[in-house]
Amino acid sequence: MNTTFIRNDPSETLSPALTTMVMGYPVFSGSLDQLSISNQDTLLINTMSPNSYGLAQKDSFFEEALKKCDVLTLDGIGVAVGSLLLNGKNIKKIAGADTFDYFTSYFNQRGGRCFFVGSTETTLKKIVAQLALDYPQLEADYYSPPYKHELTAEDSAPIIERINAFKPDVVFVGMSAPKQEKWAYQNKPYLNTKVIATIGNVFDWYAGNSKRPAQLWIDLRLEWLVRIFLRPEIFRRNTRNQLIFVKDMLLCFTRLKKMPK
Repeated sequence: MNTTFIRNDPSETLSPALTTMVMGYPVFSGSLDQLSISNQDTLLINTMSPNSYGLAQKDSFFEEALKKCDVLTLDGIGVAVGSLLLNGKNIKKIAGADTFDYFTSYFNQRGGRCFFVGSTETTLKKIVAQLALDYPQLEADYYSPPYKHELTAEDSAPIIERINAFKPDVVFVGMSAPKQEKWAYQNKPYLNTKVIATIGNVFDWYAGNSKRPAQLWIDLRLEWLVRIFLRPEIFRRNTRNQLIFVKDMLLCFTRLKKMPK
């Protein structure tokens, strides 16, 4: 199960009108209701941020997981700025929380099922309890994986077995980047589900362990600024990766560097 899977180019999954190339990454520029959800083909949704870009420069498998997933949504003001400077196109942000809200509502209306992979047993129980109040027609199950840098095939086997026995419509993965994206991409062929979405911090937000900035800041595209004050340790940890993106973007904009492919 540790084999790297070579998938089709995302343009074969989505209409070219729904993707915009930003620094070599096919960023989704549509809305989630434009996606085709099938019983035959699993849709893998990841997010793109300046931090992701910087991490991917040092991790080729993570880069592959981002570039070859089915839908790569924009989650970071830096990527939005990059699209404006390099393509003249303003792409709407679709953060992990937006993806979570959309698919929980979508499958709740259809009496569906969702599965959560990641975090602690305590947090997952809070999520399922809150989900029962907010989306009463949505059945849910979960698995708390071992807390380690990377999950082995042996670690993943019981997770996959539990997911496939439950037969969820959507699997939400919350194990932080790049671990969650790599795990979802690597194990997608084995999962019996319609949608896999990596949503990171949403697990803690929805469980009530921490709070997402107010909608005003999100609408103003200043969520990142508020989060600096709320979680300064994350800002310090990610700064180097974000600066790699800014540097490369400016070099491409001034034509001092060739656009990545």
